[in-house]
Amino acid sequence: MGSAQDVATDATPWSRPPAEVLAALRTDDGGLSAADAAARLAEVGPNRLPPPEKDPLWKRILVHFDDVLIYILLVSAVLKAILGDWVDFTVILLVAVVNAAIGFIQEGRAESALNGIRQMLSVHAEARRDGAWAKIDADDVVPGDVVRVRSGDRVPADVRLLQATNLRVEESALTGESVAASKRVDAVDPEAGVGDRTSMLFSGTLVAAGQGVGVVTATGERTEIGRIQTMISEVTSLETPLTKQLDRFGKLLAVLILGMAVVMVVIGRVVHDFSVPELVSASIGFAVAAVPEGLPALVTITLALGVQQMARRRAITRKLPAVETLGSVTTICSDKTGTLTKNEMTARLVRTAGRSFAVAGAGYAPAGELTLAGEGSRHADLVDDPDLGAVVAAMMLCNDARVVPGDAGAGEDWRLVGEPTEGALRSLGMKAGFDTTGWSRRDLVPFESENKYMATLDRDADGGLVVHLKGAPDRVLDRCTTQTAPDGTGQPIDRAFWEAQIDEIGGRGLRVLAAARGPAPSGPLADSLTGLELCGLVGIVDPPRPEAIDAIAQCRDAGIAVTMITGDHAGTAVAIGREMGIVHDDAAPDGTGPAVLTGAELEAMSTEQLRAVVQDVHVYARTSPEHKIRIVSALQAHGEVVAMTGDGVNDAPALTQADVGVAMGIKGTEATKDAAEVVLADDNFATIERAVEEGRRIYDNIRKSVLFLLPTNGAQSLVILVAVLFGLVLPLAPVQVLWINMITAVTLSLGLAYEKAEPDVMSRPPRDPKASILDAAFVRRILIVSVLIGGATLVVFYAERAQGAPLAEAQTTAVTMLALGQLAYLFNCRFLDRSSLTVDVLRGNRVIWLSAVALIALQCVFVYAPFMHDWFDAAPIGLEEWGKTLGLAIVVFLLVEVVKAVGRARAGHDR
Repeated sequence: MGSAQDVATDATPWSRPPAEVLAALRTDDGGLSAADAAARLAEVGPNRLPPPEKDPLWKRILVHFDDVLIYILLVSAVLKAILGDWVDFTVILLVAVVNAAIGFIQEGRAESALNGIRQMLSVHAEARRDGAWAKIDADDVVPGDVVRVRSGDRVPADVRLLQATNLRVEESALTGESVAASKRVDAVDPEAGVGDRTSMLFSGTLVAAGQGVGVVTATGERTEIGRIQTMISEVTSLETPLTKQLDRFGKLLAVLILGMAVVMVVIGRVVHDFSVPELVSASIGFAVAAVPEGLPALVTITLALGVQQMARRRAITRKLPAVETLGSVTTICSDKTGTLTKNEMTARLVRTAGRSFAVAGAGYAPAGELTLAGEGSRHADLVDDPDLGAVVAAMMLCNDARVVPGDAGAGEDWRLVGEPTEGALRSLGMKAGFDTTGWSRRDLVPFESENKYMATLDRDADGGLVVHLKGAPDRVLDRCTTQTAPDGTGQPIDRAFWEAQIDEIGGRGLRVLAAARGPAPSGPLADSLTGLELCGLVGIVDPPRPEAIDAIAQCRDAGIAVTMITGDHAGTAVAIGREMGIVHDDAAPDGTGPAVLTGAELEAMSTEQLRAVVQDVHVYARTSPEHKIRIVSALQAHGEVVAMTGDGVNDAPALTQADVGVAMGIKGTEATKDAAEVVLADDNFATIERAVEEGRRIYDNIRKSVLFLLPTNGAQSLVILVAVLFGLVLPLAPVQVLWINMITAVTLSLGLAYEKAEPDVMSRPPRDPKASILDAAFVRRILIVSVLIGGATLVVFYAERAQGAPLAEAQTTAVTMLALGQLAYLFNCRFLDRSSLTVDVLRGNRVIWLSAVALIALQCVFVYAPFMHDWFDAAPIGLEEWGKTLGLAIVVFLLVEVVKAVGRARAGHDR
């Protein structure tokens, strides 16, 4: 006897008869005994998807120290410890620890928020144990268990059907299909795709109608869901544009710092005969001055503030750089069902003999008017339009679904109990005002996939009996000999007319259903469905989210392409794409590209062929998870920064492959949320557009902060470099350098993180992710400002020394000059290019002023607190020194404005 691991059929249980599957699983339709089930559970493990492996705590902490600039600080701290300078060692080490703590705490908060919206597998399952049906924990289901499901149940594992009665299953989370799949016992082709395996139920899908009994063939990670989750782990995640840029910048800066330090040491030793301790102290001071140790913390804080802002907008960000990455996105690849559309089937039109009625509204909410087309769009009425009444009556009475108010009560929050298609027809009848009071069902022919129709025998309030039939148009047409005229009477059927109408409605991407009626049968209902009167057709669609249409238009204005990738049929996908503005009649920009590519066509393409057309095609239909990864990869091969949104398990691998994955929080599956960087708590595609705007604002603010921070380091390192090169007394001690770096980084530069978005943030094209975070003009500005602030600092220091001031007092004045110079320059940086000589610079951001007050208060503590004198070798200064430094700071502000004006003039001349 084999082990429980061997208890399985071959790889294709859907293609084998039920008896063979049961035999291979060593069970029968009576199910397992409790003892056998327990033994199998002990060997195969619980029926749950394994949680994603989490790095150990020490690794999650240490990763925040993994930065080349932090390495320089840590080396400096070690050298200080070797020299026995424990005050400097403590201060330097504290800077690195604070930076790591900020990143660790913020990512932990994001994960906690995400955990609050996770929910995937069912809690319980009905299984036959010891010959009797019992409710068991879904985690305890094992291969070989016989389980049963009913309407509304979530399938607990992968199941091979043994019995099926009117069984339809909502599989959109797995296949992308918006219409419930019909299930039956018959075996299918071994090569059938997931969506065509009609003899199988898959873990995590929802039963929409009917009931079934089956045997469990796979549990946990061996299910179809588990297979896809395994696929996710094989996808390589890409670095974000900002991470790449800062990494390149940090490495370049580190090489420059080390090179300059070596030159400085050689000159200091050879030319000026400095002692080794003096050279070590000067080198550490230079390194500490040149390293923008506040930069990693500043970027982390700015991104963390973006995370909090997005959380208020119903988006939970799992990784800090993801918000910034959205700001550089050039293409959004989105699933259709439940993401761009409501995943709620809606009747859009009713077609009768010679007339057409438009149906307003979306989703299951019974809100929306019916209007008669072609006659001034007048309101349609069941009394004045008896042909409409005949269609509505058939669709309402030949229906098992219910549409009820949700937990929030009336309004748009309506809930479906039953199958989505029947829910759409029920909502249609409620919009039309059809009252089922007085009607009662006397007989029923349930929907079967072989027949593709449903029939009922209904008694009205007067006791009359009427047959109602709804189903696939061709099957209903075959049973009709007459049609309902506009006045409600019968007339001979015009089959050619109806076939043309079916083709026309289907060509618009709508699913078509037909309705018919007839007199009371003389025999059994199932044998009397002939000679009926065709009432009309109803066109049904999974409607677009209205806010998603607006969001797509805004994305287009921002230079972002939107691509729809769905498991639906090509006609439906193109129709929805046109309605949402994703595709137009000319499809590709040159008018030659296809409007849609199907999964089969994509499968036949080589990687090179796909790359050749991927930027021109914006709708993909009948796709698999592997296809989605290929599409995303092909776009990335063109340098596109790709975001992938979705809610189903089938979206998860592509979400991982994309530069940033965005999952739906309400309808999204566990695997999707684990794969995504961003989870939308409201399932609203429009939130993506707001996230893009937020990402662009954050990137602008990071540039402002870098533009502000670097001249601080440039000025400080320039001061020390000049002193060493000319053999002068050092104007700044290493701990004083750290002081000014940290107070400007955590006060002034933090204020720039709260700057509002620039007016043109969503009207400019996406930035080039390969472009440097600082262009040539900004580099020139940084160098000029470094010289201005550094020069002012050297002037005040050596002026103080020339007047006989003690070294500590002169150094304190130099530190104060740096602080006030940075404060003045902060107001230059509020606007990247436009002038700061405007009243706008004084308003719009209260945090700037709070930061300025905090800086001055901290500097006063530095100057006057005795314990600071011991720690930082500071000394009190008088009003005269404050006046000199303040005046020079104002001069710096005005000179920088001149530099900005020259830059604007040069940019205008270049254009």
